[in-house]
Amino acid sequence: MHEEPTAAVLAHIDAARSLFVLTGAGMSAESGIPTFRDALTGLWSRFDPAQLASEQGFRADPQTVWDWYAERRDAMRLVQPNAGHLALGAFERRRPGVLTLVSQNVDDLHQRAGNNATIRLHGELLGDRWLDGCARSPACPTQQAQPGRPPHCASCGNLVRPAVVWFGEMIPADALGAAEQAAQACDVALIVGTSGAVWPAAGLAAMARRAGAFVAIVNPHDSEIDGEAHVVLRSTAAQALPRLLGCS
Repeated sequence: MHEEPTAAVLAHIDAARSLFVLTGAGMSAESGIPTFRDALTGLWSRFDPAQLASEQGFRADPQTVWDWYAERRDAMRLVQPNAGHLALGAFERRRPGVLTLVSQNVDDLHQRAGNNATIRLHGELLGDRWLDGCARSPACPTQQAQPGRPPHCASCGNLVRPAVVWFGEMIPADALGAAEQAAQACDVALIVGTSGAVWPAAGLAAMARRAGAFVAIVNPHDSEIDGEAHVVLRSTAAQALPRLLGCS
């Protein structure tokens, strides 16, 4: 990291009353979690992503899709939060009420690092929900489903699916609304490890800048939203965040 840009980001974070952080796949990749397409290896390389991450694909072959997500869940449980995750958790404990963390990632690494209020735009890999409204009861918990691949309702046959946002689905309105509100209200926006190619999350940096925030991007690679930043730091989350957030 270059000293002057880093110092500028440090100064703005130190003075911030409201820090907005958006994290993307690059942050989890440092912990060893492959990106969505990188996970399509071995047996899964012959599948089109839409087969494994869409409602249509799930309805067509629920067992195959469920098995792929089960494999991803098992792999996720083996990895640990990296230094970037831990720095965000420590910052929240040290400066309560300042940080709003929004993530495009579906893993639980932010939560394990202590950021339990993370806004999860794309859902959670370890969570489940019903494919359709359960006919037995609108409030029927998925934990009561009969075991299977996937589990199902013993009364109506309704299937359990992963609680992630699939292709063709909308980001939950409450999560997106909370993220947009935080972006518009922050003093500093830190965009970490995202390509800036997935909307509407990609628009949050511009939203923050239009509202008057100082915007910094942390990414070892070029992103599609670099032009929205006042400062771009060519670094990874694990390298940069401990220093930027006062944890090193």
